[in-house]
Amino acid sequence: MQPWKTLARKIILNHGQFLTVESHAVELPNGRVISDWPWLVTPDFVNVAVVTDSGQFLCLRQTKYSIKGVSLAPVGGYLEPGEDPLVAAQRELLEETGYVAPDWISLGIYAVDGNRGAGRAHLFLARAAYRVAEPNADDLEEQEVLCLSCAEVETALAAGEFKVLPWSAVMALALLH
Repeated sequence: MQPWKTLARKIILNHGQFLTVESHAVELPNGRVISDWPWLVTPDFVNVAVVTDSGQFLCLRQTKYSIKGVSLAPVGGYLEPGEDPLVAAQRELLEETGYVAPDWISLGIYAVDGNRGAGRAHLFLARAAYRVAEPNADDLEEQEVLCLSCAEVETALAAGEFKVLPWSAVMALALLH
């Protein structure tokens, strides 16, 4: 199997650091050329499933503009330009919860949309987390830090209470550990 080849790119919309829309000319392995393939450029991001030193999952209860109602969420956020994903994950953990963790496991890097781009998700499990400060998040949405048991996380996942796909994925992958 051969990958597609990008022949040309044209910016359709540059909406700052969080969204660029491009049109690509791509060549398929069979030689067919598609001259107007839509492509989204958004920053890579991290999501972190956090287990405290007492064995509980640290989660957030929050709202998001694209979600109806309230959702459970892991720690997460965008990478700063040039920032290492693990450093971003550690920064987000401290900012959003006031916790740090000595034990980090990469759960993988995943395409958000296999055909349209939209950034990559860097997923982590942070273990033995403990509180060192008050949360200092600059997030726009309201959020509440919660401690949940493993069983409560499993129940919440099954009930669809993590309403964003990468959030469900990081929590499910963490449960495998």
